[in-house]
Amino acid sequence: MPLSKEQIAQISSELIEAERTATPIVALTERFPDASYEDAYAIQLKTFDSLVRAGAFIVGKKIGLTSKAMQEQMNIHEPDYGMIIDRMVVREGAPIPMSSLILPRIEPEIAFLLKEDLKGPGVNAANVIEATEGVLPAFEVIDSRYKDWKITVKDSISDNASAALMILGGKLTPIRDLDLRYLGLVLEKNGSLVSTAAGAAVLGNPVQSVAWLANKLTEYGISLKKGEFVMSGSFVQAVTVEAGCHLRATFDRLGSVSICFE
Repeated sequence: MPLSKEQIAQISSELIEAERTATPIVALTERFPDASYEDAYAIQLKTFDSLVRAGAFIVGKKIGLTSKAMQEQMNIHEPDYGMIIDRMVVREGAPIPMSSLILPRIEPEIAFLLKEDLKGPGVNAANVIEATEGVLPAFEVIDSRYKDWKITVKDSISDNASAALMILGGKLTPIRDLDLRYLGLVLEKNGSLVSTAAGAAVLGNPVQSVAWLANKLTEYGISLKKGEFVMSGSFVQAVTVEAGCHLRATFDRLGSVSICFE
């Protein structure tokens, strides 16, 4: 049986408070084992309806679980997505207090800045390229408001796809002549190599990831808007962070982005 409007509103309210206080709560599916994907997205949408009513601005969207390995691990067949509001975007170089987060992890991604709306169904890779002003190197800090990261994909969806903070690099690069499938990444933590990857790790092509999102959002009457940016999915497995650590992601032809925690 679907969750009631009152239950959806209550869980959404608890998630907002959990983020505000950096105090995790019991996972959705632990409390409601029969919760559906529709329930999970309804909770996410309720959260952002509340935040926008309180004065927040939606500035972008994010895509998660884009790698085959993560999809197999979570027993799903497609990614998930979340919303980005203005206060989630932090300045590169500004130390991020660990006390403001619960159990954060970091993911290097490409952010797409849109110069045109993208609305499904039927959006393809060519449409995404045509609608993109350029791409930026980026980091996403993910953090679960549910205890100990003991989550299913439904929990992740209800918790805004575990989104926390976004850090955008300073260089915007046109993509018309780039093949993002072969775009290389080098990820370093405290000056040591952590991992390398290429864009093909993101649904075969980060462009395809954005196309998927534009089409998926159609199911909920939502579109990608001109001026928004889209976090297209991590190139590598999420990396744990701790106070005092510094990470740098360097993307071939796009430049780099860095982040530090205190």
